[in-house]
Amino acid sequence: MINDENRDSPAEFEKNLAEMPDQIFILKLYVIGASTRSSQAVENIRHFCEKYLKGRYELEVIDIHQHPELLQSEEIIASPTLVKKLPLPLRKLIGDMSDQGKIFSGLNIQTREGQKKEESKE
Repeated sequence: MINDENRDSPAEFEKNLAEMPDQIFILKLYVIGASTRSSQAVENIRHFCEKYLKGRYELEVIDIHQHPELLQSEEIIASPTLVKKLPLPLRKLIGDMSDQGKIFSGLNIQTREGQKKEESKE
């Protein structure tokens, strides 16, 4: 579970992205057909990517009705599921992608403050 206190704000996220100009995000969104929840997830993640990752992402939308073999190989247990392939580490987010804080956290871009906390623990 993600702790709300550790979520990055949109401003911090954008600042950290600016410091990583060559970073490309490889994302796969697994959905089931054209259900309302699937359509909402596609719309939400496309909007998020265009707003925060414009020109720095590849998004593939995969209908698991058309590709059921991917359920096992990709370990998809729910739909919609967003899989961040790159940058590592691989992360999975489940839901309609309406919670931007969850997406920020799921993309695993820490604020400088968060990095300092991690470094001080070592």
